[in-house]
Amino acid sequence: MPLIAPGVYDALTALMVEQAGFRCAYVSGASVSFTKLGRPDLGLTTMNEVSDSIARMRERVDIPLVVDADTGFGNALNVQRTVKLFERMGASAIQLEDQTLPKRCGHLAGKTLVSVEEMTGKLKAALDARLDADTMIIARTDAVAVEGFDAALDRAEAYADAGADMLFVEAPRDEAQLRKVSERLSGKVPLLVNMVEGGRTPLIPAARLGELGFSLVIYPGAMVRVITKAAQGYLNVLKTDGTTANMLDDMLDFSQVMELVGLSSMVADGQAYTGDLKSATDHADDHSQS
Repeated sequence: MPLIAPGVYDALTALMVEQAGFRCAYVSGASVSFTKLGRPDLGLTTMNEVSDSIARMRERVDIPLVVDADTGFGNALNVQRTVKLFERMGASAIQLEDQTLPKRCGHLAGKTLVSVEEMTGKLKAALDARLDADTMIIARTDAVAVEGFDAALDRAEAYADAGADMLFVEAPRDEAQLRKVSERLSGKVPLLVNMVEGGRTPLIPAARLGELGFSLVIYPGAMVRVITKAAQGYLNVLKTDGTTANMLDDMLDFSQVMELVGLSSMVADGQAYTGDLKSATDHADDHSQS
């Protein structure tokens, strides 16, 4: 069974993924753009906006975070700065793609690519910049939609030869193409596959994707799609009814949300520290009187 990484975009969604028992999460660039900017994934987010998201998640969860770094936000020198920053903020793996700036969501039309030489240079720059050899550098190619499927495999192979730790061929059209990706590349490095609801790749169960040779399956946008649909339903009911009374079965109540985010444990921690501080104060008073 491959590793499954649900998409996240803030501390709350990362916490929910960890609490659900998943072993890692995928920090989706598209979802960060949707939620931070209310805009589509067209290369509008900045390096600092993404790094801030990583830091907030890492402060709250311990599971590995696979981070979508888009194009690295510039050339090879920008890539090095991005890798160093994201690694400091808590990224466990950093994904770089071969699109030009401004990039587009991998399942949108109209993408353009940098040369193979430029992308391999950026990957080598990323590998040189990382501080921890365990921080994975994932190479993504969007060539299927631009140069064709065979060219995408050629690019991915070149990226593996450049030292990438994992390969991600974006948007294969069917299971036959997925199988060809694995047959050509699985002997080189582990493979990542992207499941996008309504995207160009068919939705295939993770177990089957594992059989096809993929090690990591990401679901980058499902979380935000589920939440936005639920939120639209809530707003429609509130506008019509003027109350949330008819939606109580579709939401967590106040105490349930407080438990989800760890209120009881934080209160207990706070009380323990308050006791320690009081004890320290008492000792200080004793010494002052002696």
